[in-house]
Amino acid sequence: MLDVIAIEDADAAIASLDPIRSRLLAELVEPNSASTLGVILGLPRQKVNYHLRTLEDRGLIELVEERKKGNMLERVMRATAASYVITPAALAAVRPDPSRSPDRLSARWLLTLAARLVQDVGELITGATRASKPLATFALDGEIRFASASDRAAFAEELSSATMALVSRYHDESAPRGRDYRLVVALHPSTDPHRTTEG
Repeated sequence: MLDVIAIEDADAAIASLDPIRSRLLAELVEPNSASTLGVILGLPRQKVNYHLRTLEDRGLIELVEERKKGNMLERVMRATAASYVITPAALAAVRPDPSRSPDRLSARWLLTLAARLVQDVGELITGATRASKPLATFALDGEIRFASASDRAAFAEELSSATMALVSRYHDESAPRGRDYRLVVALHPSTDPHRTTEG
């Protein structure tokens, strides 16, 4: 089982968002059968089987084993990942496009960039998994508390200058065997309710 899978297909996204199927995915972090899941969810086994087939058809769960139980064959299923991310690719024509109205101070543009990041990395993971190849990525995550809005603005400006200096130093347009990488740097208020949101 993988830690996370990107859902790029609209039908798989719809299947995962159904409340019963979403609950089944959560329960199937550990392998289980339709009859046991029916008891947990308070649903008939036939109804659970219907939802399990839909999830299996969409690649969200997989067969672990089949075992005889009386005169029946019991299928034990497991989620293909511990968690799922629906990428903007599932939205097709209405997915966000960062090239429209780029504004580095806009929260909506930041959200659009984040959506593209999810879509791009989702596609890369899918391709790397199919090709059984590693995927070279790097990420930083942290929090900083500013004393004032002016400090935050000064930090953003300094971070921007330092980042562009690094880009200028390492970017090599003429490298014949080079590979392009996308760099996204973001700064936004923390959503942690235990922290103050001033500044």
